[in-house]
Amino acid sequence: MRVLIIDPDPARAALVAEGLDGIDPLKVRVAAVFDEMDVTAFQPDVVVVASESPDRDTLESLREASAVNPRPVVMFVDRSEPGLAEEAVRAGVAAYVVDGLSSARVRPVLEVAMSRFHLMHQLRADLAKAKADLASRKTVERAKALLMKERDLDEEAAYRLLRKLSMDTGRPLGAVAADLLAFAGVLKGGDST
Repeated sequence: MRVLIIDPDPARAALVAEGLDGIDPLKVRVAAVFDEMDVTAFQPDVVVVASESPDRDTLESLREASAVNPRPVVMFVDRSEPGLAEEAVRAGVAAYVVDGLSSARVRPVLEVAMSRFHLMHQLRADLAKAKADLASRKTVERAKALLMKERDLDEEAAYRLLRKLSMDTGRPLGAVAADLLAFAGVLKGGDST
């Protein structure tokens, strides 16, 4: 496991590193501030941010980094102001622990955060796939309606025609339907989509 510890206080960073004892294999890198280039170079499995209080610059950097290359992030903070926990979660933090840093807690918190991160990552992927599938179905339904109207076909015949075009071209049904709607829009001189 590769762990990047971000902490301006060397003593607190050492406490976090101590909590990782027993993990094998383990590579730990400590940095005073969050630097995306350091993260990219090290490619950690998890990032641990420990500080007195989260600053908005760090949260913004985490948000930008998680948009490009999401990874589990754990924050241990000595104190927190109202709204910062929510802001941290929106920045991609999987675990936000206030006034609870002890070496014995580090490893269990990391394990839970990594599990939660992977679960949320899978849920987001499933949601994106479901949205894409729904959009594809809507496009297929619109293409079927177009074929039914323009070629005087029933619904089943329109679907068979779309499916045949899909099989003949080796392209997904939704892509063939989208092309059909785009071509129809061009032929009619407008936008059919």
